[in-house]
Amino acid sequence: MPGLPKDEVVAGLDIGTTKVVMAVAEVEEEGRLNIIGLGEVPSAGLRKGIIVDIEHTAQAVARAAAMAERMSGYRIRSAYVGITGSHIQSLNNRGVVAVAGENREIEPEDVKRVLQAARVIPLAAERQIVHVLPRQYIVDGYDGIIDPVGMTGSRLEVETHIVTAAGAAVQNLLKSVQRAGLEVEQLVLNPLASAEAVLQPAEKELGAVVVDVGGGTTEIAVVAQGGLWFASVLPVGGDHITSDIAVGLRTPLSQAEKIKKEWAAIPVGTVPDNELLPVPNVGGHGEHTVSKKMLASVIQPRVEEILTLVHREIGRAEFKGLLPGGAVLTGGGSLLPGMAELAGEILQLPVRVGAPCRLGGLADMVSTPAYATSVGLLIYGARSLGRAQAAAGREPVWCNLWTYLKGWLRELFQ
Repeated sequence: MPGLPKDEVVAGLDIGTTKVVMAVAEVEEEGRLNIIGLGEVPSAGLRKGIIVDIEHTAQAVARAAAMAERMSGYRIRSAYVGITGSHIQSLNNRGVVAVAGENREIEPEDVKRVLQAARVIPLAAERQIVHVLPRQYIVDGYDGIIDPVGMTGSRLEVETHIVTAAGAAVQNLLKSVQRAGLEVEQLVLNPLASAEAVLQPAEKELGAVVVDVGGGTTEIAVVAQGGLWFASVLPVGGDHITSDIAVGLRTPLSQAEKIKKEWAAIPVGTVPDNELLPVPNVGGHGEHTVSKKMLASVIQPRVEEILTLVHREIGRAEFKGLLPGGAVLTGGGSLLPGMAELAGEILQLPVRVGAPCRLGGLADMVSTPAYATSVGLLIYGARSLGRAQAAAGREPVWCNLWTYLKGWLRELFQ
């Protein structure tokens, strides 16, 4: 089985609380993704998005990778890996440098220096930086610049969004992936990946919020002017709804999850009270019946709590705009009927449910909100791959010549 050709194929690994997903895609020249492999297994070893058992997590990752390998026909050696958890923090910061060089032409080295300047923030010893994401560059006071390389100026500034994480959580994630026999190409914040998968270009530019309701967490990303403005992870998600059903209806958790997927709907006022459904008893001894309205009355308070916390986090972002792109719900929890309607009332924004699109190959396998993060990791990886190729294209001729000569000399004296 051949290994992944780094210039053509990317792999994304989403290690969630309820499932581990490995997705593989071919990257076409114009950047379009063709899905060629997918592996999904029940998650083990995580609680609220944080790894609590490295060995069980590594086993789940290895099984998901093996499934994706069989489907794609490629050996997976590395992947872009998502990171989440309530330990995630983010902030906005600026960096400023003077442009070096005789002609005041901005070089890639100047961009590196200004990004390094933006990284200088007060950081506790137990935390580390995951992302330094440039939103825009400013050259001599002129803002809105996406790529300043080649421009002329004396002062270069950058506005960035910096994401930090608990160092212990990062190390446990890296160990789990490496123990499964894989290398980490890059850690990618889950809500950032989800935003890449479900937002339209106009929404990214005007301002929108992505709310990814997963099993153990609810992830929030405020995106505006084409970049990430704010990110947060709440330690509550669909598993808490399942738990409420299990307690409220007196049924095992496995049956509560099945009931949630097959029968649950909100708001309570829209659900008929004359429709009954069978509910297995705890211990497997018979069953009892409850109305769908009662089921809705058990679910709705938890959903309202989650959405209220999301609304509070959006306020904490201190975004000055109006978010005309509204809110985009995604993740498995967004599939709950009536979720978008209730979210619109609580968030006071226009709301839609978002799923990955503009994909080729086996796109039908991942074109649901539940795979938003997995597809977003592939998009992020493809974009990073494109930047690496562009950087290689800017490499000076003498560098390529020296590389050729080293290879020729190595072969000559072997």
